[in-house]
Amino acid sequence: MPDAPSQYAPPSHQRSDTAVAVHALQLHEHARWDDFVQACPEATFFHRAGWRTVLEQGFGHRCHFLYAEQQGDICGVLPLAHMRGVLSGKALVSLPFCVYGGVAAANGTARQALLAAAQALARQLQVGHLELRQRDGVVGSGWLARPLYATFRQPLPDDDDAALLAIPRKQRAVLRKAMASGLHSRLEDGLEHFFPLYAASVHRLGTPVFARRHFALLRSTFGDDCDVLTVFQGEQVQASVLQFYFRDEVLPYYGAGSVLARSTGANDFLYWEAMRRARARGVRRFDFGRSKAGTGAFDFKKNWGFAPQPLPYAYQLIRAASLPEVNPLNPKYALLIRAWRRLPLPLANLLGPHIVRQLG
Repeated sequence: MPDAPSQYAPPSHQRSDTAVAVHALQLHEHARWDDFVQACPEATFFHRAGWRTVLEQGFGHRCHFLYAEQQGDICGVLPLAHMRGVLSGKALVSLPFCVYGGVAAANGTARQALLAAAQALARQLQVGHLELRQRDGVVGSGWLARPLYATFRQPLPDDDDAALLAIPRKQRAVLRKAMASGLHSRLEDGLEHFFPLYAASVHRLGTPVFARRHFALLRSTFGDDCDVLTVFQGEQVQASVLQFYFRDEVLPYYGAGSVLARSTGANDFLYWEAMRRARARGVRRFDFGRSKAGTGAFDFKKNWGFAPQPLPYAYQLIRAASLPEVNPLNPKYALLIRAWRRLPLPLANLLGPHIVRQLG
């Protein structure tokens, strides 16, 4: 199938041996893009070309994956998606539904070329704002920062004994109790246990659920770098997580527990098993993901001994006068959250995917 023409025409540059040109990623270039991402220290799992497939096929968002090229080699990437919705307004985001994004570059020249191209594209699309989810928060002057999130990442100890000792005493006692309660885990090929558990869990939180096909698309797009780990007590499902692997790191990304998981310690056991199995796979770093300060998830990760690292995403206002406040901590959404919790679960599962695609 021939490549679809991009809606974005990058600005031309003076050609020379050292000139940097910005191009829009074409379908036949995905492997070349991913080779750079795999080698670039700044890149993350969320810079992989497969996210273009997930965002376009799963959510219908038009993507503009830009790369900088120098002397025939890719020297920087910037994946972007054009968001349009009643809740989110119009925005150019790197990347929605991902905790990280922004520019990953081999040098400053490539970085500046990609930033300039992104700003030009944002103006061309007439979006309200441009958002870069840089993990280090470093972009440059003239950008706004919003310190809403923190991320939790640290190396994994070498073995189970060292890993247990690294956990603070109180949390270690909770985990030991869970380990003695007859829980066990297994990796699963399908979503038959994960999805119902996840849908019920986010419904209790008052959050719209993703469509089941979103998770199926993640599995098919990323293959062995995306798996599902589920915890059982006997044959009763207690907790489950869909996780990503990138280089030497594991990211347990979409997690869920049953109503019994708190009393059985299944949530604690789930993440212990994620760490243990990751070490056996040769993984050396655990990314607990992002959380908002003042939430239960934030405290849960700190209780494991993970130190929060600020995650100040970078923004530029294009046509908007201010940044949107689309997050559950915004008081104006409190009534909607309470109402969503009261919806019958089948109805929430039907409506949720149409709403969540606007949230990013």
